[in-house]
Amino acid sequence: MRIVVIGATGHVGGYLVPRLVAAGHEVIALSRGLQRKYRDDPAWRKVTTVTIDREAGDRAGTFAGRVTDLNADVVVDMICFTPDSAEQLVEGLRGRVSLLASCGSIWVHGSLTEVPVTEEAIRQPWGEYGIGKAQIEELLLRESRRTGGLRTVVLHPGHISGHGFASINPIANLDLNVWDKLASGQELVMPGFGLETVHHVHPNDVAQGFQLAIERQSEAVGNSFHIVSERALTLRGFAEAVAGWSGREANLRFVPFDEFRTTVSAASAEMSAAHIQRSHSVSIEKARRLLGYAPRFSSLDAVRESVDWLRASGALAPSTV
Repeated sequence: MRIVVIGATGHVGGYLVPRLVAAGHEVIALSRGLQRKYRDDPAWRKVTTVTIDREAGDRAGTFAGRVTDLNADVVVDMICFTPDSAEQLVEGLRGRVSLLASCGSIWVHGSLTEVPVTEEAIRQPWGEYGIGKAQIEELLLRESRRTGGLRTVVLHPGHISGHGFASINPIANLDLNVWDKLASGQELVMPGFGLETVHHVHPNDVAQGFQLAIERQSEAVGNSFHIVSERALTLRGFAEAVAGWSGREANLRFVPFDEFRTTVSAASAEMSAAHIQRSHSVSIEKARRLLGYAPRFSSLDAVRESVDWLRASGALAPSTV
């Protein structure tokens, strides 16, 4: 197939593009061209690259036409963040491609009732990002149900974690000091009881999900799928595991959130609150059953790769183990 990947040089695209090339597909990679590829691979030599600014194109009403003119069989959209942007692309691609595969987010779920949550669970998304992704999903799947509509599928990754960037940590934010505190046996102040959850995924497993959706379209079309690791992590268990990587016992102190807020920056407190109020724990049973999805990395595997990279790059103190 001839496959266009929008946002091809990002974390997931760094794995997806080589996967598609290895499977024999012709790949056209679209990006703004403002940063180097997230992940180098010999496969990029076989890829056609197109530099394009989506935001500017959407404002001008030209982006969808540029994508349509590439005559793809499949379009993978990794960077759609507004319903208007999604609608423009749908209008341009309708009747022109066999599939539009769009990247959503597990943030389409607000606070959860039953866990692990399924794709069909009643949702009450909140926050601009989660609401926007839920609206995009609704628009795309409704389009798939229309007679003559564009065939679509939406994949919802969890907290993407791996080489090249920082992961959500055991206090549910991006504060790098947390990793060093756990590695050195320093006290870590944690919000609540440490039973709140986060659900990570390695970008290569997200890429696996997209490749499966592309190659198993009869099962994928008209559906949304969670693409995460096998299991979510409780914050307490997460912290204990990270400390164990350095041969330490975690030195943890649990406090009410209002007290926790005083121990971190305002931005970190806001991020922690957003994650723990949702406490994501999502099911991959549907993706496993219909697509054959089988994540290679556990949550801890994905996070450890990220932490190892941070140490190797000098962002964290060297390991003492």
